[in-house]
Amino acid sequence: MAELNEYLSKAEESMEEATMYLEEALARVRAGKANAHILDPIRIDYYGTQSPVSAAAVVTTPDARTIAIKPFEKSMLPVIEKAIINSEIGIMPINNGEIIRLQIPPLTEERRRELAKKCKQECENSKVVVRNARRDAIDGLKKAIKDGMPEDVEKDGEDQVQKLHDKWIKKIDDLYAEKEKEIMTV
Repeated sequence: MAELNEYLSKAEESMEEATMYLEEALARVRAGKANAHILDPIRIDYYGTQSPVSAAAVVTTPDARTIAIKPFEKSMLPVIEKAIINSEIGIMPINNGEIIRLQIPPLTEERRRELAKKCKQECENSKVVVRNARRDAIDGLKKAIKDGMPEDVEKDGEDQVQKLHDKWIKKIDDLYAEKEKEIMTV
């Protein structure tokens, strides 16, 4: 029975990691609304260390179309501004000497469809990881029969792995539906 729990916990851990990664990836997708997470991939030199913008500044979203970045030190303003300009987010920062503002432009219908397609691909990649975790767990259970595990325990284990699989696939589908709705809302 301990062997069964080992396979189940390993499969669930892998499925959970895939879903957590997906949540982070979807949070970084710019859906036409201000979201501080779009700055997460940007790194700046903060006292000799490559750090996220949030380590050197307070990042807020005062309204649905603006991200405000207020550095802890004024000397960081040009550093942060240059990092944003050189990044792939595609938004020009506005620096007033104290705060950097990013104005999020409204998305076109074509761009919305592209983003939804990109999110769908991320979800499919996560589903592949979940399916692979299920396959690995079932293969491990089948091998455990040869090591003396009773067949009825193995069959129950397969059913439990399938239930885990279904749970995490549904969660991925729900995340996609939520993100698609957010992207397609004008």
